Amino acid sequence: MTHSASHTIFNFFPRSFVFLLLCLLLWVLPTPNSQAQVTASRAELEEEKARIQKRLREFDTVLKRTTDEKRVSLSELRAVNQKLEARESYIATLNRELRLVKTEIRQTSNQINRLSSELENLREEYAQMIYTSYKLNQGVNLITFIFTSATFKQFYMRLKYLKQYSDARKKQVEQMEKVSRELTEKQAQLEKQEAGQLAVLAQEEAQRKELSALKQEQQQLVNSLSQKEEALKQEIAATRKQQEELNRVIKRVIEEEMRLAKAREEKESGKSSEAPAARNLPATPSTSASALSASFASNRGNIPWPVETGFISKKYGTFPHPTLKGITETNDGVDIQTNNNAPVKAVFAGIVTKITTVPGMGGTIIIKHGEFYTMYSRLKTIAVKSGQEVSTSTVIGTVYTDSDGLSELHFQTWKGLQVMDPSIWLSSK
Repeated sequence: MTHSASHTIFNFFPRSFVFLLLCLLLWVLPTPNSQAQVTASRAELEEEKARIQKRLREFDTVLKRTTDEKRVSLSELRAVNQKLEARESYIATLNRELRLVKTEIRQTSNQINRLSSELENLREEYAQMIYTSYKLNQGVNLITFIFTSATFKQFYMRLKYLKQYSDARKKQVEQMEKVSRELTEKQAQLEKQEAGQLAVLAQEEAQRKELSALKQEQQQLVNSLSQKEEALKQEIAATRKQQEELNRVIKRVIEEEMRLAKAREEKESGKSSEAPAARNLPATPSTSASALSASFASNRGNIPWPVETGFISKKYGTFPHPTLKGITETNDGVDIQTNNNAPVKAVFAGIVTKITTVPGMGGTIIIKHGEFYTMYSRLKTIAVKSGQEVSTSTVIGTVYTDSDGLSELHFQTWKGLQVMDPSIWLSSK
């Protein structure tokens, strides 16, 4: 075997071998960042879908009871509107998931195309290798190349190199074919998922149309009620009086608590020897008022709901009346529609500072949480006593169901004498 032939073979093999290794690293290794992002997006969508589905089940439960037991009213219309919004949110989530699936399919198709192209290149290169080896073998036999080694070590290295090179090519081709098959299967799976998502989306769209029809039907009934303008105005006026009375009750309680706290501070500092003989409620449930206030404040947006199942049917603030033009309603809390005889729970640890009854609002409980207060109205039964320490989720009573079959809790939050929007404190559902 000539020196030039040997040199040609050694120059040819290393370049191809390095090229194969680079291809293997470039195309076979996964892309963790891209895959992690897709997984995270899908997990977020699944979590959002589960949350909205839970809300929709709650709407179904309350509306079924409403349909079976109560006559049509504005409260039912509010419930239908809330359910319609939730249904539209769910459909929007499905659309986002569908776009994600399409993106995954497109990415997978691109990967399959690239791998198929690379596999074809490898096959062409392999064919070229066979042809080149054949041409070389016309001048020198590979067996001769191996056995003309100058030393045993050179003989061993040449033999080992040729074997490793042959095995590497076979394994890489097998690996590329395997990956190509896996990606093809993944594409088929994603296409199947897309078809399933389209079916779900079509179903949800149909349900939304049904719900829209229900809303239109309810709106027609409400429009007939709006013709009784005077009766509705009287109802609005009565609600305002009830709200004002509730505010007077809680303000008196808070002012009294502030007066007692100031008196205690003066007594402790020696500025006054005349401590009031009025009730001396403990400042906190086994902790300081400042610590409890800080704990309540730090849980903004994470406080549990006062009822297990329900939704806000009447929000906080001032807003237009749903049927009377030019008329507004004001709510210093939120109204939560729930199930008949639903247990009402304390939303945070505190002390029951007031139990009373307000005409039109039923049983009312006020709980102190340091400088914060929560109020629960329209209670049918009361399960706590004034001065009692309660923990988060302690059952304090049950919700009242009126003659129309409406079970609705009125819930307020205060910081000192300042009323606050309860929805910013409650956890998302």
